[in-house]
Amino acid sequence: MSASIRTGKNWYLVYAKPRQEKSAVENLLRQEYEVYFPQIRMWRTRHGNRQLVVEPLFPRYLFIHLDSHSDNWAPIRSTLGVTSLVRFGAEPAHVPDALVDYLKSRHNAEGLHEWAQPALTIGGRTRVISGPLAGYEGILIAKSSRERVVILMDLVGGQVRARMHPDQVEPVAQ
Repeated sequence: MSASIRTGKNWYLVYAKPRQEKSAVENLLRQEYEVYFPQIRMWRTRHGNRQLVVEPLFPRYLFIHLDSHSDNWAPIRSTLGVTSLVRFGAEPAHVPDALVDYLKSRHNAEGLHEWAQPALTIGGRTRVISGPLAGYEGILIAKSSRERVVILMDLVGGQVRARMHPDQVEPVAQ
């Protein structure tokens, strides 16, 4: 169905400039457009440190709710932070309402999606991802009540137990 036949508001995709999604959102909101910018909170290792960061769920993309008949689309392209509307040929890319509704239903009270950390299991292979033992692997042998895990590793010709914070380790895919 072409955009000229549709009535009412539909969701479309906006393509933002690199790392300028927030600027695009702010400027589109200032122009009174309805915008949805899904973000995700996840753990990243940067410079050997594990940090909790907030990043775009879809880097460089955000959703905008527009009426094909009554909204003025012209200012969108020249909005700071925006590269263009995503198009398939001459038509703007229409996003199903169900997809946007689903994404909105999956975020928390802060409006953020959470990255599900794989579960650490006793007896499972585990890799240290931060700290002085980063890169070493071992077997998870205990989870203590003080938010610590104990890993049995083969180091220097023998087995060594190391206690660390759960955020410093990840399960190894088997």
